[in-house]
Amino acid sequence: MSSIAKQLQVVNARIAVAAQAAGRDTQDIQLLAVSKFFDVSSVLDAVRAGQTAFGENYVQEALDKIAALKLAAPEAVVAWHFIGPIQSNKTRQIAEHFDWVHSVDREKIARRLSEQRPPELPPLNICLQVNISAEDSKSGLSPDELLPVAQAVAAMPGLRLRGLMAIPAPTDVEQEQRAAFRRLRELSALLLGSGIACDTLSMGMSADMDAAIAEGATIVRVGTAIFGQRQTS
Repeated sequence: MSSIAKQLQVVNARIAVAAQAAGRDTQDIQLLAVSKFFDVSSVLDAVRAGQTAFGENYVQEALDKIAALKLAAPEAVVAWHFIGPIQSNKTRQIAEHFDWVHSVDREKIARRLSEQRPPELPPLNICLQVNISAEDSKSGLSPDELLPVAQAVAAMPGLRLRGLMAIPAPTDVEQEQRAAFRRLRELSALLLGSGIACDTLSMGMSADMDAAIAEGATIVRVGTAIFGQRQTS
């Protein structure tokens, strides 16, 4: 068994424990393996261990991996999630090659994705990114901006609005972690109360996924705990 397969077992067990503690069904929580800066051999190890969803932050790196994985494991059924900042000149590639986008923070970007989604593909699953901690360094809609953008995105034909994503300010204090995730859950409830169907809360990473699961996360985005520390140089 590869080290990545072993770490996937550990992470899935951790998800199960957190779900049980929150009185939730483990099947309602999807593990998204964040594979940025790791090569296709690492992704292939994870696929062979049963992982089926991968998150990438950089378009060209992801496209290279998508193509390489198709050659190495043509039978593999994998969903690719784009989770990084979106540049306008990259929307066509994202619309053509990804199944999910978690980081939509402008109506303009959503419209481009909708218009550029190939008609033979199913609608692109979209999460709106919320700057839940109001950090100047973070992308995302403010809570006050969310509803009108969500209403516009929900009406776009090439997209399916699934829910919300956030990357709260880092903290080791569980109560603070949970408070941030609770705010995102409350915003999701606001959308539902306004008639916007959504079923996804993309929140929680290696360091805080237990708190995210306690507050209702349906997708946790985990990289380091699966693949190890990233080498970016």
